[in-house]
Amino acid sequence: MNDQVLIDKINEGLKDKVVSITNPAPRRLFLKVTADNLLTVVGWLKHELGITHLSTISGLDLGQSFELLYHFANNCCALTLRTEIPREQPVLPSICEIIPGAILYERELQDMFGITVQNIPDGRPLLLPDDWPAGNYPLRKDWQYERPPEVIPGGKS
Repeated sequence: MNDQVLIDKINEGLKDKVVSITNPAPRRLFLKVTADNLLTVVGWLKHELGITHLSTISGLDLGQSFELLYHFANNCCALTLRTEIPREQPVLPSICEIIPGAILYERELQDMFGITVQNIPDGRPLLLPDDWPAGNYPLRKDWQYERPPEVIPGGKS
């Protein structure tokens, strides 16, 4: 299936659910969707195009909002699904019911960006230590690292 046939199929099947589609390189597609349509679009991609491999989810802190990039791949193309959520209410639905392997990436979004992923099967912290201070999200632009005091074993503190 060539790129234009794929784009036409997506436009026909998803109609107003996709904000934009770009094709920056052969076999490479970017779809922009609203967070409200995320589950519908992911379900359609899986059932209609057979796109089931989620490589990762990337997050970007844009200042006033967060952009989430869901990187999918199969034998027809590499497809990135982009969605944006407001910083003051960073809530996103979990896609784990459709793509079970998304759980690790969604837990990472919660830890590193403070994004609430609704209906995630297991919302425990994944990367940060158990005693990590609440409200500190290392991949947010406004996060400040505070180096702990250095302790030299057997030396002066």
